[in-house]
Amino acid sequence: MAESRAAHRYAKALLDLAIEKGIVEQVHTDMQLLANTCEENRNLVNLLQSPIVSHYKKFAVLRDIFKSRVSVDSFSIFEIITKKNREEILFDVAKEFHSLYNDYKGVQVAEVITTFAVDDTLRSQFKQMVTKSTGKTNVELKEKVDTGLIGGFILQIGDRQIDESVKGKINRLKQQMSKA
Repeated sequence: MAESRAAHRYAKALLDLAIEKGIVEQVHTDMQLLANTCEENRNLVNLLQSPIVSHYKKFAVLRDIFKSRVSVDSFSIFEIITKKNREEILFDVAKEFHSLYNDYKGVQVAEVITTFAVDDTLRSQFKQMVTKSTGKTNVELKEKVDTGLIGGFILQIGDRQIDESVKGKINRLKQQMSKA
């Protein structure tokens, strides 16, 4: 919990700095690069979280990977966090920055899980559902396929979930029958 609060504070400070300097898009791109690199390379995350590896070596790895690929302002947050011996939260800072960036830009992130790949017509309908629910017209829709749903969909908007899947309906029916 303390790590998530710290990650939020670092991400907020970085966003405030980016807004002040007018480089929000560049910093967002840099944080996405960090997040994508961490998602694709679990060894990097393990290295950053390892208490055995020295902070100097962790910083050297970060410098080798990111120094030439991110802006000076973005790299400065890597430096600050490393000097504070908090490298384990870097990935969380990048994810939190993306969330704060979306709030700043008025983007609503939603995730839809279906049993098949969503076409443009359905994608548009899901985005309309999100807009109707939140009032935000700028929607980033993440799509996942899960054949275990049997049919229907699950739409997650922030901390709300609309479960219209066959599997969800069966589970609700089981719960009702077990109560009776």
